[in-house]
Amino acid sequence: MQTMDGRADSPELEQLYRDFDANSMAPLWTQRDDLMPPVPSPKAIPHLWKWRTLYDIAKRSGDLVPVGRGGERRAIGLANPGLPGTGYATPTLWCAIQYLGGHETAPEHRHAQNAFRFVLEGEGVWTVVNGDPVAMRRGDLLLTPAWNFHGHHNDTANPMAWIDGLDAPFSYYTDVGFFEYGSDRVTDEASPDISRSERLWGYPGLQPLSEPRRLPSSPLSAYRWEYTDRALAAQLELEDEGHPATVEQGHAAIRFTNVTTGRDVMPTIRAEMHRLRPGASTPPRREVGSSVWQSFEGSGTVVLNGEELRLEKGDLFAVPSWTSWELHSDSGGLDLFRYSDAPIIERLGFNRTLTAPPAG
Repeated sequence: MQTMDGRADSPELEQLYRDFDANSMAPLWTQRDDLMPPVPSPKAIPHLWKWRTLYDIAKRSGDLVPVGRGGERRAIGLANPGLPGTGYATPTLWCAIQYLGGHETAPEHRHAQNAFRFVLEGEGVWTVVNGDPVAMRRGDLLLTPAWNFHGHHNDTANPMAWIDGLDAPFSYYTDVGFFEYGSDRVTDEASPDISRSERLWGYPGLQPLSEPRRLPSSPLSAYRWEYTDRALAAQLELEDEGHPATVEQGHAAIRFTNVTTGRDVMPTIRAEMHRLRPGASTPPRREVGSSVWQSFEGSGTVVLNGEELRLEKGDLFAVPSWTSWELHSDSGGLDLFRYSDAPIIERLGFNRTLTAPPAG
């Protein structure tokens, strides 16, 4: 063993290190590179999951694994290869494909973790949030904020799959988790076209005077694809007319917001939708914090730390902290859903972004 300046150790120094171990101590000079790296060096790695493969496995699990009390959900987490044994997509974000068979019901429960659902395709399932049935349809973002009872019921004979996103890893590492069982079925098996939360909160720029509070999570349970699609299309139309409206040339994007504050939909999760024109590209970026993306419509490629990966409908990929990423759309354009831990990173003051200058 040597001292910090490289000199040989002594019996006294050897005893000092034994005393460190005996008293559960760890000197900074032996771990500085791990604790304080020059740039973020996450254990999670950039990774792509193919939707076709995920759906096939989820369908097979639907034939073999029942939904019911105990296991609660037929949800299959996407495990980042850099985080073995965890089932986490990134150190702060959980992502799963959930599969519900025809006429199945997932029982109600609630938990301290914030959660959402994003629907790639299909309909016929209602998620019931605190007794309010909310229809799930293609392109919809559906919220289940912390400590809200929720279950799902399928009113059709056809199965349906979607992705679940949660802050479960962050909750686990910070020891804030609680869990409680609810109804064995759902508290309301109705299947209305419009939920009560949408009827109260779903009008742009309008807040009911009966609910003047600023809430930590959005009380609007569903953000419908028709409005998301319209907002993205309008940005590109304005760009065509010469007005500033897009993130960069050919790249429209929106953030889903809490209707009572204008901030993120939930205090630990940011949700966005991105649209690239046919043939458009983004410059390489690095950001502190991690994200998970799903290709929603169209096709293209993503470049992660220099590795180019092909994207087709439904494919998901994880972007760990300070990973270089860039997107390129094919001739049909590319729509992508993204969620991240940005609200945590920004509230703690750790946010930092590096964008490469345009080529040429």
